[in-house]
Amino acid sequence: MLTLTENASDIVTTLVNSQVPSENGGLRISGPNPEGFAITAVLAGEPGDTLVESGDAKVYLEDAASQVLADKILDAQVTPEGNVQFAIADQPH
Repeated sequence: MLTLTENASDIVTTLVNSQVPSENGGLRISGPNPEGFAITAVLAGEPGDTLVESGDAKVYLEDAASQVLADKILDAQVTPEGNVQFAIADQPH
């Protein structure tokens, strides 16, 4: 199952809390498509989504994204310009 780094968990929590006023709010990852994955702040997941929780962070994975990201780690950082960048890496074996 997808795991989040501590940094990603903190950033997801902050991002969602600032954009989605919902107890079930989280980031939803869908795709992949030719441009990569779509990441959106949502009030709640869609039927069939897989929920990944890390601390207070909630990440909803659309079915196809869940399959592709099953053995990955999600990391995040804030750029000097204040933008959030996500990165996906392989989990250590």
